[in-house]
Amino acid sequence: MKNITCKALAALSSRFAEIDDIALENQRKVLDAFIEHRIALRHFAPTTGYAYDDVGRDTLCKLFATVFATEDAIVSPLIASGTHALSIAMFGLLRPGDMLLCATGKPYDTLNDVIFGSGIGSLKDFGVKCEIVPLKGGKPDLEAITAKLRTCKPAVVMIQRSRGYDMRPALSVNDIERICALVDRKQSQILLDNCYGEFTEKTEPSCVDALVGSLIKNPGGGIAPTGGYVCGTKKAIAKIEGRLTAPSIGREVGSYAADYRPFYQGLFNAPHVTAQAVKTALLFSYVFESLGYETLPRYTDAMDDIICSIKFNDAQKLINFCRTVQSASPVDSFAAPEPWDMPGYDDKIIMAAGAFVQGASIELSCDAPIRPPYIAYLQGGITFEHGIIALERCLSALGVND
Repeated sequence: MKNITCKALAALSSRFAEIDDIALENQRKVLDAFIEHRIALRHFAPTTGYAYDDVGRDTLCKLFATVFATEDAIVSPLIASGTHALSIAMFGLLRPGDMLLCATGKPYDTLNDVIFGSGIGSLKDFGVKCEIVPLKGGKPDLEAITAKLRTCKPAVVMIQRSRGYDMRPALSVNDIERICALVDRKQSQILLDNCYGEFTEKTEPSCVDALVGSLIKNPGGGIAPTGGYVCGTKKAIAKIEGRLTAPSIGREVGSYAADYRPFYQGLFNAPHVTAQAVKTALLFSYVFESLGYETLPRYTDAMDDIICSIKFNDAQKLINFCRTVQSASPVDSFAAPEPWDMPGYDDKIIMAAGAFVQGASIELSCDAPIRPPYIAYLQGGITFEHGIIALERCLSALGVND
C-alpha cells in the first residue's frame, strides 16, 4: 500500500501546499481575533444556574463574530447539532404565512421534518410555506432562482453549502455570493447552512444574514464536545436568540457547568485541523479515482468542504468500506457498523464514527444512506497521518496490491 500512497502524496504535493496556505491565513485571522478580544483564563470558567453576565459565553460569541466577519453571533453548548442550529434559525427568521425558498435543491435529510413534518411542530404546522429550486447539473440554477424570487417573494432564502447526501459539489464562497446578489435584501433574508465548509477557504461567506454550523464539525477543531453556532447580522441574531431560550431572555441566560476551554481551544485549532481533513479527503479522492471509482470532488477540483464522496454502486461494498474506516478508528475500532433507522432520516443509515466526541465528523468518519447508487461520504481526520493509515487499510480490505 505504501507505494500507492507515496505516489499519491507526490502527485498532490502542490495541492497540499495550497491547503497549507489557506490554513496559515485562517490561523492568522483566528489568532488576531483571540488577541483583539483579550482572551484569558477567566473566559474558560464554568457557570451554573441562570449564568447572568457569563463572560466566557458572551466573549465566545464575540470571538466567532469577529472570525466569521459578521456583526453578531450565538455560540452555545446548548445547541445539540447543526440541525438544531438550523431549526432555531429558521423558526427565528420565519413567521406564519411566510415563504421559505430552498435555493440549492432539497435540504439535508434531517431538515425534512423540520420543514415539512405534520403534527410535530414543524414550519408547515406553523403555516410556513416552502418552495425548492432544483439544482441544474449539480450546481445552483441561477436563472431558475431568479424566476422563483420574482414569483414567490420569500421571507427567507436558504442556501446549503455542502452536499448532504447528494453527489454534487460543495459551494464556494463565490458561488454563495452569486446567489446572494440575486436576492432583494429589503424583501428576503438569506440563511446559509455552512456545515463542513468553515475554514476551507481564506474567507467565510459573511454576505448572508445568518450562517449556521455545528461545533463538532470544522470550527470545533476536534476538541469541542458539543454545541453549535449562528453568526450574522444584529437584526437576524436578535430574532434567532429568542428561539435558543425564550423570546423574553434570549442570550441573557444559559449556563455551562463544564469549562469553556474546549470551545476556545477548538476554534483556535480549527484552521489546522480543517486542513488535515481536506488533505485526507483529497487523498482518498485521488486514490479511489485512480482505481476506477467515481469520486467527488475529483482531486483536480477545488475543495470547498471536507467531504469526499465515493460511489460504490453496490450496497455490500459500501457497508464493507464503512466498516473498514471504523476498524481504523482510535475509538470503538472493534465495532462493526450496521445500517439502522437513524432519527431524522428516511433511509437506513450506516455510520462509521470511531471518534473521541460521539458523531464528530471533523474526526475521520464515514456515513451513507443505504440507497442506490450507494455513495459513501467520507469526512474529517484531525491528523493527516491518520487519514493515510486509514486509506492503506481500506485498500488492503479491497484487495488492492501495490
